Amino acid sequence: MGESSGSTFSHNESESSTTSSESHSNSTSRLQPISLVQPSQKNQKDKPKVLRVFQSVFRAFPIINPKCKFPTCPAVGVSTETHKSSTGNRVTGTLFGFHKGKVSLALQENPKCLPWLVIELALQTNVLQKELSAGMVRIVLECEKQTEKEKIKLFDEPLWTMYCNGKKTGYGVKREATEDDLSIMELLKAVSMGAGVLPGNTETEGPDGELAYMRAFFERVVGSKDSQTFYMVSPDAKSGPELSIFLVRI
Repeated sequence: MGESSGSTFSHNESESSTTSSESHSNSTSRLQPISLVQPSQKNQKDKPKVLRVFQSVFRAFPIINPKCKFPTCPAVGVSTETHKSSTGNRVTGTLFGFHKGKVSLALQENPKCLPWLVIELALQTNVLQKELSAGMVRIVLECEKQTEKEKIKLFDEPLWTMYCNGKKTGYGVKREATEDDLSIMELLKAVSMGAGVLPGNTETEGPDGELAYMRAFFERVVGSKDSQTFYMVSPDAKSGPELSIFLVRI
């Protein structure tokens, strides 16, 4: 993941990201006031009532649907245009974590909004760095379907079984955004796409406790109420996505 530092995510950097690690030279800079705004809620909006009524009537007919199989990940070199659909939209995704700590994923409507989803992934930052430097990375977050009475929204699921490139790595855990999470998002508010490091707290993480981050746009594709996919949009459209994140209930 890193070119200039061992804890830097490898990715094409925007001009805005090159100053992020220079302008925040000490950990006290994270204590600044939070100016992030609330998202518009479009990412978690319920379906219109008319559509829900139509679906309930439609399901009353004796139609036999084939079993849905988990979608295969795209091959390297496929343009992101392939994944766009009428149900997709673009969001800001940030992967961040200390070199020897776990990676967290934060999704925002845009860099100026509060995150609407934060998941601590079952993968250390340095391991993800190696995976990204080797090529295409596919992260699958999977959980079991609950009964209709107990069912909750996909993004409200608290625990996920995680797979990275087909290998089970542990469990991803959803959490409310902490003060540290919000401070990091505040520091990166001017960064639309890029990668770099932010200074860590030397009292708790030690002198090598820099925090690595990678931020990019993700194309969000809604498969159903039980599956959504986020494809990282590469600055070079010809290279296709380098990272895909699947959230699925089975």
